Amino acid sequence: MKTSCAVFTRLLLLAGLCAFPFATVYAQTAEATKPIPPMQPVPSAVPGRPDVPNAEVEKQLRNTPPLPFPVAEDKLPLGDLKVPKGFKVEVYTSGIANARSMRMGDKGTLFVSNRLLDKVWAVVDKNGKRENKVIAAGLDRPNGLAFHQGTLYIAEGTKISKMENIEDNLDNPPKPVVIYSDFLNHQSHGWKFMGLGPDNKLYVNVGSPCNICEPPETNGQLRRINLDGTGAEVVVRGVRNSVGFDWHPVSKELYFTDNGRDWLSEDLPNDELNRVTKQGQHFGFPYCHQGNFTDREMGWGRTCDEFEKPAALLGPHVAALGMRFYTGKMFPAEYQNGIFIARHGSWNKSKKLGGDIIYVTLNKDGSVKSFKPFLTGFLQNNGYVGRPVDVLVMKDGSLLISDDHAGAVYRVSYGAATKVAAR
Repeated sequence: MKTSCAVFTRLLLLAGLCAFPFATVYAQTAEATKPIPPMQPVPSAVPGRPDVPNAEVEKQLRNTPPLPFPVAEDKLPLGDLKVPKGFKVEVYTSGIANARSMRMGDKGTLFVSNRLLDKVWAVVDKNGKRENKVIAAGLDRPNGLAFHQGTLYIAEGTKISKMENIEDNLDNPPKPVVIYSDFLNHQSHGWKFMGLGPDNKLYVNVGSPCNICEPPETNGQLRRINLDGTGAEVVVRGVRNSVGFDWHPVSKELYFTDNGRDWLSEDLPNDELNRVTKQGQHFGFPYCHQGNFTDREMGWGRTCDEFEKPAALLGPHVAALGMRFYTGKMFPAEYQNGIFIARHGSWNKSKKLGGDIIYVTLNKDGSVKSFKPFLTGFLQNNGYVGRPVDVLVMKDGSLLISDDHAGAVYRVSYGAATKVAAR
């Protein structure tokens, strides 16, 4: 039997039908309640033909890797950052390499995650100064965070864990306790974003494990579970990879960003802002992009009329990530109940786009009216001095912005209410 399988595998390879590498097995971590599942192979829409540009073009499209160490505070690009008149931007904290998702605890602790590294941080005010503490380490792509009634929830690559009473135990944090682990293990879009919904359930993205492919039934979706890890169900499908979502303060409808596919064109497709009006909606991936054209490989026999249209197009390859509705009182009234979105910035464009925070204005019916730049300057001379990832509204109404390139968190305030604790 083994011989026949080997011969069959060899024939498939000769026929060009197996274009992906064998799965890699990750080691079991000490905190895991069961072994991490094997790394899944990357599917290919066209076996044997990588969908990438030619070598000469590819030289112009190189990604900007994150810095290996956080930038010293006095070297951060604060002077390059521009905000509208009346606003002020300053450093909230620095020294957190690969700073990603942010959540605020009930007692004022800021929790910051990693994607490329293995840690979760807590930022606290101590004796008039801000201090960063590592509260969990040795984790697997701990990108997603949620907080509810004293408990911090952490979404890793293959599981969700919780840390109870964390703000009372920052100097001696408990080990994360796994509550859910029903995720495939894949490198492409394998990290998670997570939030707490108005229904007090955890919502988490389950990205498509590819650039363009027919994702497994368990992927390409937003999923929600109970706080104890039970009752998992699919909210929506047709999602390539969402790294940011939030709920409208009035209607409680879910809005989410979604990153468009790569290697189709420098100018197509746009990243999307999507609006969920009912459970079970399908937002098009991998068949339809930006609501108006079908994929050249996966879209045969399909039409975009089958799927939900985006609420807004946010620009091609801008890597729209974290988003939050503005519910604070510090900013002018025109910002109330609008959306701040972090555009991390394009990597596979010869002329970069994004690297900013935009502000989205909604109509009374929840549709998008317009959007405009809010914070710019991370993109300099077609390169990045910083890359915004997540946004978070503080209790005082100011806005925090994480930067995974320089390893920092910035604070934007308005008017006279600009005081921030000493560093």
